[in-house]
Amino acid sequence: MNNRSHNFCAGPAAIPTAVLQRAQAELLNWQERGVSVMEMSHRHSSFMALTAQAEANLRQLMQIPDNYKVIFVQGGATAQFSLLPMNLLGDKTQVDFIDTGIWSTKAINAMAPYGSANVIASSKEQGYLTVPQQADLQFSANSAYVHYCPNETIGGLAFDYVPDTGDIPLVADMSSMIMSEPMDISQFGVVYAGAQKNIGPAGITLLIVREDLLGHARHDTPAVFNYQQQWKNDSMLNTPPTFAWYLASLVFEWLLENGGLEAIGEQNRAKAAALYSAIDSSSMYDNNVNRANRSIMNVTFTLADDALNGLFLEQAEAKGLLNLKGHRSVGGMRASIYNAVPMASIEALVSFMQDFEQQHGK
Repeated sequence: MNNRSHNFCAGPAAIPTAVLQRAQAELLNWQERGVSVMEMSHRHSSFMALTAQAEANLRQLMQIPDNYKVIFVQGGATAQFSLLPMNLLGDKTQVDFIDTGIWSTKAINAMAPYGSANVIASSKEQGYLTVPQQADLQFSANSAYVHYCPNETIGGLAFDYVPDTGDIPLVADMSSMIMSEPMDISQFGVVYAGAQKNIGPAGITLLIVREDLLGHARHDTPAVFNYQQQWKNDSMLNTPPTFAWYLASLVFEWLLENGGLEAIGEQNRAKAAALYSAIDSSSMYDNNVNRANRSIMNVTFTLADDALNGLFLEQAEAKGLLNLKGHRSVGGMRASIYNAVPMASIEALVSFMQDFEQQHGK
């Protein structure tokens, strides 16, 4: 499709063109049934088969161990900021947090009704341009779990290691980096992610929960918010977002067909390297994030003269380079280059940035 723009949106984000084309072809007549998949009962055997295959493909992609449960829920990752303590606190009252940006802070603030949020390390004083090191992490003996965000979407800040939390479960908000490269799930107690970046459209949320962490929900936790109850009911305790689940299943198939997470990880690192190289070799663009902690999913940069920001965005959009405006809290520019963003889009952006600098640089 030649009319597709280069979409750098942070979320909802680009979906693979091949996935959209397949969904388009199947939209009115899924599996030759004469109806759309979104018109079918979630209890129908065909849809149940779809969800089972989606989980099998996800497990293959992420090498998820057998003692981890896969759950699909609604509410986005933000809902999990509250549902995590509701499900994991048990008889404890404290959670340790590592603070590396806005999403970490939102998770910390959401703890207030449920217990104490103990911020054991923060890079706020460094402007969230780096991450605390392992030696800086002093965990509490009575902490129910340790929460962190491996990739801060807004600041373009990523951990270059997985914190070792010993016997305390590690919980990770992977919304903006899930399936971007291979990872060892066994290092985590819970992994969760909103779909709208690397999984599919907004409306469905992925949870990967170590089985020993199920069954500890507060007594007043509604069943629909209870991880164990959702798992026991195949993530269908209530009507799930079926079309989003279907599209996620197509994304999983697309990843497998294209070499899995090893192949996509290599592509993502190549894309990020090309864009950071253009920034670093320029006198107009700048990225101040510690190089070891630069995100390969969300590349942030500023222009030497903020007065040029509006013109940059206007001309970029005219070239089909969309959604490059940085988050309102930090300003500047941000190119989110998730799995579905091809290298051709990075090449088009780099070419535009170079042309813009030639025209407006000093």
